[in-house]
Amino acid sequence: MARSMRIAIASGKGGTGKTTVSLNLAAMFGGPVQLADCDVEEPNINLFLRCDKLVSNHVSMLVPEVDPKLCNGCGKCSEICRFRGIVSLGAKALVFPELCHGCGGCAMVCPRQAITEQPHRIGSVAVGQAGQIRLVEGRLQVGVSLVPPVIRAVREQLLDDLPALLDAPPGTSCPVVATLRETDYVLLVTDPTPFGLHDLKLAVAMVRELGLPCGVVINRAGNDQVGLHHYCMDENLPVLLELPEDRQIAEVVSKGELVSHALPEYGRMFGTLAERLYEVAGRIGGRR
Repeated sequence: MARSMRIAIASGKGGTGKTTVSLNLAAMFGGPVQLADCDVEEPNINLFLRCDKLVSNHVSMLVPEVDPKLCNGCGKCSEICRFRGIVSLGAKALVFPELCHGCGGCAMVCPRQAITEQPHRIGSVAVGQAGQIRLVEGRLQVGVSLVPPVIRAVREQLLDDLPALLDAPPGTSCPVVATLRETDYVLLVTDPTPFGLHDLKLAVAMVRELGLPCGVVINRAGNDQVGLHHYCMDENLPVLLELPEDRQIAEVVSKGELVSHALPEYGRMFGTLAERLYEVAGRIGGRR
């Protein structure tokens, strides 16, 4: 059975209003939808949805554990590890779980079979319901730096028979790529500032490298002195929505409310955005 379409909402930098767009798009999607909070270092979608019952499960990865009785400090494990997750300096091997990427190479090359792999908690994934929105929230464990495995765990909780919106982390690094992979369409949120245009260009290059179609939402639209519209036109990027710089939006968001519910005129705008996404992304949804 072909899966429903998946749309990622991303931005080249933080502070563009990406999560606001994700939330209000989900609220006005016109039917049941999944909303995945993939910004696992600082998930905040549930501050607005307020799901009462979130069912949470640990996310773990396998990290090496060294048997000191068998280890002779040969250093084979240290040689293969490019992230210094395991180190041997002529003595027994030492493991640094926060640096391990879980490749299992150290256990494979150990000539004395002194290394086994044990689960190490790196985060959690919680699932809840708020009206027609099924929330899947990832959360990185404090002190852990390896983000993509938690994002992959979030994606594994998505149901194939429901459309999904994935709220990506800001930027263009590995966590964003992990979020965007195998999505059908990417919605890039930006603003008409020098930084906004600069980082939008980076995000567009990343999305095109992944071979994904994309469109643009311009937040705090107004006096475009940086040539944002000209760039979108030259790059054949459709501008699917422009949100004006409106103090009412800031006031609603500061109260933890949804703009689409509190301000009906914006609710209609997000409803129109949902319809346009159904048109452009729905043609290719379920192809994978």
